[in-house]
Amino acid sequence: MTLTVRTPASWVVVGLDNGGTCNNATVLDATGRYLVDRLVENPSRVLEGPAVAVESLAEAFENILELTSTPRTLVRAVGLDTPGPASADGVISSKGSTNFSAPEWFGFDIRTALETRIGLPVVYHNDANAAALYAHHAHFGEDAAVRSSVAAIVGTGLGGGVVEQGRVISGVAGMAGELGHVQIPLHGLLEDDQPVPRCNCGFLGDVESIASLTGIANNLLPYWLTRFPDHELAAQPVARAAKLLRGYGERGDPLARAVFGQQAQAIGRLFTIAANFTDPAAYFLGGGVVEAEPAFRQWFLTTVQEHTQLRLEQARAAAFALVPDLDMAGARGAAVAALSSVAA
Repeated sequence: MTLTVRTPASWVVVGLDNGGTCNNATVLDATGRYLVDRLVENPSRVLEGPAVAVESLAEAFENILELTSTPRTLVRAVGLDTPGPASADGVISSKGSTNFSAPEWFGFDIRTALETRIGLPVVYHNDANAAALYAHHAHFGEDAAVRSSVAAIVGTGLGGGVVEQGRVISGVAGMAGELGHVQIPLHGLLEDDQPVPRCNCGFLGDVESIASLTGIANNLLPYWLTRFPDHELAAQPVARAAKLLRGYGERGDPLARAVFGQQAQAIGRLFTIAANFTDPAAYFLGGGVVEAEPAFRQWFLTTVQEHTQLRLEQARAAAFALVPDLDMAGARGAAVAALSSVAA
């Protein structure tokens, strides 16, 4: 499919989504139009250290302006998202992270570094928060500023975001919306002989220990293979088997559906907790399940909804939906954050 490119009708903001392999860029003008309708990527080069990675982000910024014929003078702000953990101001964790594993990244202020490099205000969110923000605004449109939502983004870990009145709740240390590390009740979710899942963060029975690729590899799949010892995935290394599992789930494989069923139940219990804290107008689900075959992702979302215990009044008022345009959601959410900062 061809890339549709529009020219700006007014001043603009730019959204930059930084990942382990690529940066994705977009432009959002003041009328609310995205000027590109597909991924526009360049290598992120994060493994080469902060200096190279920031330069690559600057290249992504210049490239998207050139592609959309946008004069730099029209750009009011830039939104940036990266994988976490990081502070609300874009300072990478002092322990680094999966994508920022080199010591030079520990405690690195990527937001300020990019702001200094391009000479424009930069607004920061982590990637899950940015995706949650885009889902919120795409779903509610003109009503986004008076609505609330919660999003769970299932990937290698489990990210999330809490949006209130159209804005991401960041918290004092930038750690709000770390939904993966909310501990959930396990009674009735695990089999009687199933070990309590352990998260890489050290918690027992948090959502990420179940609803994530890491949770599949470390906890769920090793157990379920003991229940299906003749399954062909038993011949694979567990890390590879975990990555292959979604394909089996799409085909209705009993082992895969047992694993993903537990994941969906775990997210439903997370959303039940959220319902009693924020009572959101929408619950969004993103990540690998969104990229799956339509019947499978609908089954997963329906299972999440069935295991979210809402009061009758809540069930009548709240929506359940998938995060749209997932590969572009980070950059678009970053752009929304930048637009909000200019309009504030």
